Amino acid sequence: MTGIEEAANRLIAVGESGRRAGRDPVNLPMVRNWLEAMGDTSPAYTEVAPPAMAQVWTMFGLNGTRSDDDPLGTMIHVLDDAGYTSIVATNCEQTYHRYLRYGDEVALTSTLESVVGPKRTALGEGWFVTTRNTWYVGEEPVAEMLFRVLKFAPKPATPPPPPLIRPVVNRDTAYFWEGTAQGELRIQKCGGCGELRHPPGPMCPHCNETKPTHVVASGLGEVYSYVVHHHPPVPGHTLPFVIALVELEEGVRLLAELVDVAPDEVEVGLPVRIDFAKVDDELTMPVWRRR
Repeated sequence: MTGIEEAANRLIAVGESGRRAGRDPVNLPMVRNWLEAMGDTSPAYTEVAPPAMAQVWTMFGLNGTRSDDDPLGTMIHVLDDAGYTSIVATNCEQTYHRYLRYGDEVALTSTLESVVGPKRTALGEGWFVTTRNTWYVGEEPVAEMLFRVLKFAPKPATPPPPPLIRPVVNRDTAYFWEGTAQGELRIQKCGGCGELRHPPGPMCPHCNETKPTHVVASGLGEVYSYVVHHHPPVPGHTLPFVIALVELEEGVRLLAELVDVAPDEVEVGLPVRIDFAKVDDELTMPVWRRR
C-alpha cells in the first residue's frame, strides 16, 4: 500500500469534518447578484433561494483558509508532496433536500469518499479524489454534493523545435531570396563587365562596378564537392544530410542541401538540378536534387 492510500484510508476512517458556518445567513441581496450573474430571470425566488446556490453560502471568500480537518485540503497536500501537483475538477453531483429560506444559517461538513489511482489520463498520471459535502441548517441536512477532482502529475512538456537557422537578407542578397520565393535561381551579374558571381557582393571584384543586375540560371549543374554532416544537430535538418557545392552551367558555384540522395550515393560529378523548399511565407530555400 502506498503512502497516498494510507493517508486516504486514515481520512476516510475519520469521517465527517467539523462544521464550518457560512459567513452570512441566506439573504436576498446575494440571491439577486447570483441570479444576475447566471442570467436567471425567474420570479420564483422571492421567499426561497435557488437550490444550486447551496455551495455559495459557505464559500471561503478571498482570504478564507481550509481547516486542518478538511479532507480535500489534506489529500491535496499529500498528493502535492507525492509529485501530483496539478488539479482539475472533473464532476460534481448535487442533491437538494429542501429549499433554503431567507434567514437560514447554513453550515458545511465534508467527508472523504474515495481516492482512486494511480490512473493514466490524457493530462498525465493522477488520482481521483472524491469528497461529499453536506450542508446543514441546525441539525437538518438540506443539501449534499459529491465533488471529484483529478490530482495529476503533468506530462513533461515537449520542448519546441529549435528555430531554423535563417539566412541574412540584406540589400546585396534580397534579389536572390526574392527569386527563390518565385522559383528562380538568380545569379548576380555585374552591370559593367557582365561577370557572373556568387555569393553576391556590393562591388564587382574585376571592374569595381557597384550597380549589379542578375540573370536567372538554368538551375542545372554537377556536384563539384560535398560534405556529409553527421554532428552536431542542425535545426530543420535530419542527420545525416549532404551539403553539396554545385558548379552550374553558367560557371558559378552554389552551396545547398542535396536532398533525396543517400550519402553513400553522392559523388563528384553527380548531375543535379535546383529545386525550392518553402519554409514559411517569408523564406524559400534552394535545394539540389539528382537529375
